Amino acid sequence: MNVVWIILCCLLCFGVCSDGLSGNGSSRPAVVNVGAIFTFDSTIGRVAQIAIEEAVKDINSNSSILHGTKLVVKFQNSNCSGFFGLIGALKFMETDVVAVIGPQSSVVAHTISHVANELQVPFLSFAATDPTLSSLQFPYFLRTTQSDLYQMTAIAEVIEYYAWKEVIAIYIDDDYGRNGVSALDDALATRRCRISYKAGISPGVTVTRGDVMDVLVKVALMESRVIVLHAYPALGFMVLSVAHYLGMMGDGYVWISTDWLTSVLDSSPPLPQDTMDTMQGVLVLRQHTPDSENKRAFSSRWNKLTGGLLGLNSYAFHAYDTVWLVAHAIDSFFNQGGTISFSNDTKLKSVEGSNLHLEAMSIFDGGPLLLKNLLQSDFVGLTGPFKFSPEKSLIRPAYDIINVIGTGVRRVGYWSNYSGLSILPPETLYSRQPNRSSANQKLYSVVWPGNNVQKPRGWVFPNNGKQLRIGVPIRVSYREFVSQIPGTNNFKGFCIDVFIAAVNLLPYAVPHQFVPYGNGRENPSYTDMVRLITAGKFDGVVGDIAIVTNRTRVVDFTQPYAASGLVVVAPFQKLNSGGWAFLRPFSAQMWGVITICFLFVGMVVWILEHRINDEFRGPPKQQLITILWFSLSTLFFAHRENTVSTLGRMVLIIWLFVVLIINSSYTASLTSILTVQQLYSPINGIESLKETDEPIGFQVGSFAERYLEETGIPKSRLVALGSPEEYATALQRGSSKGGVAAVVDERPYVELFLSNQCKFRIVGQEFTKSGWGFAFPRDSPLAVDLSTAILTLSENGDLQRIHDKWLARSACSLDNAELESDRLHLRSFSGLFLICGIACFVALLIYFIQILQKFRRTSKAEVVSNGQSTSRSKRLQTLLSLIDEKSDKSNRGSKRRKIDRSVSDDNIENDLERDSRWRESQVPSQNEVH
Repeated sequence: MNVVWIILCCLLCFGVCSDGLSGNGSSRPAVVNVGAIFTFDSTIGRVAQIAIEEAVKDINSNSSILHGTKLVVKFQNSNCSGFFGLIGALKFMETDVVAVIGPQSSVVAHTISHVANELQVPFLSFAATDPTLSSLQFPYFLRTTQSDLYQMTAIAEVIEYYAWKEVIAIYIDDDYGRNGVSALDDALATRRCRISYKAGISPGVTVTRGDVMDVLVKVALMESRVIVLHAYPALGFMVLSVAHYLGMMGDGYVWISTDWLTSVLDSSPPLPQDTMDTMQGVLVLRQHTPDSENKRAFSSRWNKLTGGLLGLNSYAFHAYDTVWLVAHAIDSFFNQGGTISFSNDTKLKSVEGSNLHLEAMSIFDGGPLLLKNLLQSDFVGLTGPFKFSPEKSLIRPAYDIINVIGTGVRRVGYWSNYSGLSILPPETLYSRQPNRSSANQKLYSVVWPGNNVQKPRGWVFPNNGKQLRIGVPIRVSYREFVSQIPGTNNFKGFCIDVFIAAVNLLPYAVPHQFVPYGNGRENPSYTDMVRLITAGKFDGVVGDIAIVTNRTRVVDFTQPYAASGLVVVAPFQKLNSGGWAFLRPFSAQMWGVITICFLFVGMVVWILEHRINDEFRGPPKQQLITILWFSLSTLFFAHRENTVSTLGRMVLIIWLFVVLIINSSYTASLTSILTVQQLYSPINGIESLKETDEPIGFQVGSFAERYLEETGIPKSRLVALGSPEEYATALQRGSSKGGVAAVVDERPYVELFLSNQCKFRIVGQEFTKSGWGFAFPRDSPLAVDLSTAILTLSENGDLQRIHDKWLARSACSLDNAELESDRLHLRSFSGLFLICGIACFVALLIYFIQILQKFRRTSKAEVVSNGQSTSRSKRLQTLLSLIDEKSDKSNRGSKRRKIDRSVSDDNIENDLERDSRWRESQVPSQNEVH
């Protein structure tokens, strides 16, 4: 008996220890129930049911995942109905289901997610792509496929890649369609694109071809030819069929479909040729699943199961991985000590006793822990790495971009949230640094509808009988640019002719009508007129519209067809040459500096030459005359004094170069003054206007007013002028008699004004650079095409011919008279004077250093001879005597010059003697002749 008791105790201890080692393994139930709710008889449902069943088989046959617990999936058919989906979800809530796979429809998901929140049962959808389902409103809803938020971003990047600006969205008008198109609208807006028209179609089964035709007829009348189709398969094929019937699958159209189409093409047997003909050239997206050994093995297994009658689409892979996600989460749930238990919902007691029996539903107590494990799951499935981001979306969203061609499809590239558009699979790019530059975005060539390989323009003028409303200003002045033909809404002028010529060069017709803008009494505000484009009153504005910053913020302009910029116009006076005209080339400051430099250089040369050159020695009066004569004679290069010292020659060479430049500049300026009619104006440009308090005129409606105010000129100084006649009157009066000192306006107006007003001139330089263009709404393709046409007009000379037709100048504007140029000021020669001054300073420095060295030697010699130091006054006298004493070099130089002079005199005497002898020899011969 003792032995038996010992054995029983050992077995008991072993059992306790084994329980401790296995955690809560003994608490694992034999069966775990999971629900699945979707539409069985649908493109996605048919493949999803098989994928889920195969996943359950693989999990139950794998002892390492649930450790003996059997996974059981119970199916409910939602029939694509929110009502039946809700009933199916409520039925699951009456059982011990711990999670539900589904629903398939986004509409159903919106309905039953409230049930999931209340009863804490996680719902995992492999097909509901509505981006709003990822919000915090539905914490127990998990999407195990990609959100349409990423699919619409991919479509937006494709549209941006092909430089289209507007698209039309055709969609199923339910939660799935509306929220998907809303996500597309947001994605396009960040890329300066937009949805120009949204065509919703009723989700009911009663929709007929006639209903779809009514929608597509409206679409055909729109401007955009880029159409995004976001619908269910049945409705989507009906739309494509009707579009093909209406000729909307031909050349010029672009059709982009969401992944509903690839789910059909991938899972269905080859479609009939008639059906394929309705979708030729369509671009389609498909959720990307990276290639792997497990994926290929499952595909082979799938073909054996279905006999090749049912293909695999991406949703089947996601459904398969969803079952594995649930299994991994449940396994972690049990490992963490979780138990499957339910409790009554106290909120449902109020409806107890009703025929609905809602009190039968219970709350899953382990729901929060299971949800946590679901979000923390991380494994590799058939769709690649399976993991949730902090936003509860699957990581690494990516799509294949498919082109429907002939009887099949062709992949033209990929899109991923990591690297954008690429011709390489996304999984090969994750190891590289992300590169979203435009140069790195690539796709293979596409065959577009109509079997066209050229990228469609993406828009046409709407064929709805509506003409473009082109606003044109009613000008009161300068009607050569724009003027209304009396009694009509037609216009003529330089700007109108340029616009019509540019439109005629476009490869398509532009139906338009001119809409007058203004009261006819004064020029309208062009800025206000441009803003009416954004308000929708005008489709464009044509006229002499200056391209300025505040206008480009709200509209797009064409290429400038006329150069423009602000200039200053002022009255002038003719200057006569007069008796003192020779002083005008240089300013007074320049004359003063030249005089000082002449005297300074003469003084420097005298100092350098005084000790060694006899020509710079003598009585003080003579030396002063020498300095003045030498300095002034260098102006004409007529100096006779020779320089002996090296330093003196260096200074003289540099000074003669300065004199050469001064002489040349003076001669050129004086020649211009005496030969060309000179005009004078006290205003030199915009800067001189700012420094005064005189009134300034500007044209009514011009941007010049705002520009002058922004530069700091008070508004009280600005005077509005409405016509060239008012310009002339105000300028003639001047600021002292109630007029203006100058007028600031754009160059084209000023040139036309000066063509018959010879009393005024442009002063200063053009101080802004801009041009005139035609204004259109932001991102308008017409602005781009008209810019190309304007460049063509410029290149072929038509633009110049139109200019000469309307703006030919009279003889007055070609007068040779010119405004007096600025006098030659000191700043123009400051470099020369600086070089000369430095040379003089260096020469004097070297000279005085030599003198000081000689002075030190002399002082030492006197100390040695006298035996005592000399006084300070004595030393100063010695220094001055050294500066003034005559050097031996002076004697040698003087002797050399005397020898040269004597030789020269001897040569002259010899020449005279020879000449006298020759004359004497000629006298007899002349007498003989006579």
